[in-house]
Amino acid sequence: MAGGFSKKTVIMTEGSIVKQIILFSLPLMLGNVFQMLYNTVDSIVVGNFVGTQALAAVGSTTMIVNMLVMFFNGFSVGAGVVIGQNFGARNHEKLHTAVETTMMMTFIACVVFTIVGILGVKPMLRFMDTPDDVFEDAVVYLRIYFIGISGLLLYNMGSGILRAVGDSTRPLIFLIVTSILNTLLDLLFVLVLQMGIAGVAIATIISQAVSGVMILILLLRTKEIYRFSFRDLKLDGPTLKQIFGVGLPAGIQSVITAFSNIFVQSYINYFGSTVMAGWSSYNKLDSFIMLPMQSMAMAATTFVSQNIGAGQEKRAKRGTITTILMSVIVTAVIATTIVSFAKPAVRLFSKEQDVIDAGALFIRANTFFLLLNCVNHVLASALRGRGDSRAPMVIMLVAFVGIRQIYLFVMTRFISNTPLLVGLGYPVGWTTCFIIEVTYYYLKYVRRAAAGEN
Repeated sequence: MAGGFSKKTVIMTEGSIVKQIILFSLPLMLGNVFQMLYNTVDSIVVGNFVGTQALAAVGSTTMIVNMLVMFFNGFSVGAGVVIGQNFGARNHEKLHTAVETTMMMTFIACVVFTIVGILGVKPMLRFMDTPDDVFEDAVVYLRIYFIGISGLLLYNMGSGILRAVGDSTRPLIFLIVTSILNTLLDLLFVLVLQMGIAGVAIATIISQAVSGVMILILLLRTKEIYRFSFRDLKLDGPTLKQIFGVGLPAGIQSVITAFSNIFVQSYINYFGSTVMAGWSSYNKLDSFIMLPMQSMAMAATTFVSQNIGAGQEKRAKRGTITTILMSVIVTAVIATTIVSFAKPAVRLFSKEQDVIDAGALFIRANTFFLLLNCVNHVLASALRGRGDSRAPMVIMLVAFVGIRQIYLFVMTRFISNTPLLVGLGYPVGWTTCFIIEVTYYYLKYVRRAAAGEN
């Protein structure tokens, strides 16, 4: 088995909470920025050099990709929690077993997701009522994307293993390299070779393959306790049960939420390619605004899992509250900036005035509600770090799927079917989730603990 702790791992069970969250979150945030650049650069290149229909096609594929990838990422969260708790408890043997089981599960998932993704492209696009003028472009983009999805899955799981032991820096380095590569290949395939939407898809899967290979080589060659070898690969039953216990609820919640968002996309598709392109542009910017909360949410999972593993309940709670406050402050600053420059921001993706107006409308209506979503994401991640994965699953399904879909159905059928009111379906879900999740956390982990101390 590999060696012990080193400077590449970060023990989060001692020291300044604020400092640890910042130092851990910053590489994650930068890494997420570069990961977002994959699709964002695709959208910028397509929107400016191919056309509005092609931009709408790329935007309409986002939900389908998210549905499969986020399901897998649920298991990445589960694996990270199990590895993080064993790391905090200094149980090297169980940690090693968890890594071997995780990687074996990943290789199996690469095969399954490639097949399911390729076969499901046309049925999913038809289910979303994708307009005829963008349908074929969307098919081309998605089929190529799923052919190379293994690189993305390997990178996401491998970086999840590293984050669980406190290493968020090297995944960042890999993403910087491959994001630059993706940008250069986009320009080569689209501007020079005139390959259109197929060119950006090929550029993306080549870049993702490079990131997957890099993380795989690191895990094979490292001397740390999280090293794996092909010889030791196995599916350990008890460990797999632990991973599924956290990862399956997280995965189900992610995939059903993403599936629900396909319905939202179908409501948007009703308004045609111009509004679709505006919605796509808004979603790209919205994703950037959410980067701090997502990065700090991942930090919360690692922080809480390590401290729960070490038996430090009070420190886990302090870390949760601290991370929420930091996330809200940073997100508020970014959101204010984006709203203030809404039209210039959308103009990055399209020069058509109608697209710019639609995108700016969605930005101004929805963006500040993301402050509530900071609490939603960080709190859900902290709960998963405790091993409590079912509660955030149920809460988010009720809010992001049930309430959101009821709102959209009632609003479009009985009140008024406009792009603005459809777009507000997101804030309705975020607000509902905030109310339920905060109430649950307070009743189970704050009031009950206080009652036990008295």
